[in-house]
Amino acid sequence: MADQKKNPQNKLNIELPEEVAEGIYSNLAIISHSNSEFILDFVRLVPNVPKAKVKSRVILTPQHAKRMLKALQENIQKYEAQFGAIDESGQPPFPPMSFNTPKAQA
Repeated sequence: MADQKKNPQNKLNIELPEEVAEGIYSNLAIISHSNSEFILDFVRLVPNVPKAKVKSRVILTPQHAKRMLKALQENIQKYEAQFGAIDESGQPPFPPMSFNTPKAQA
């Protein structure tokens, strides 16, 4: 942060369009990879509906996927420090046995 204040050229202006700001709800993520990319498919499962659709797909380089993993771990630690441990008990294994997980392709 201090470097950004000293050198305004390092500042990044990020725009968030309204339709993207609304977000997409997902309760399942399917992750596949090749030697050059990670693919994250975000799915919404609805109870008693045997079919689910991918609502969003994000494609990352392996390096960015690793940085994202570290950032998510840090944020979960901060969340649990503030709100307590995230309870995972009683959660069914994902994906449910009736769903096929796609194989990674390049």
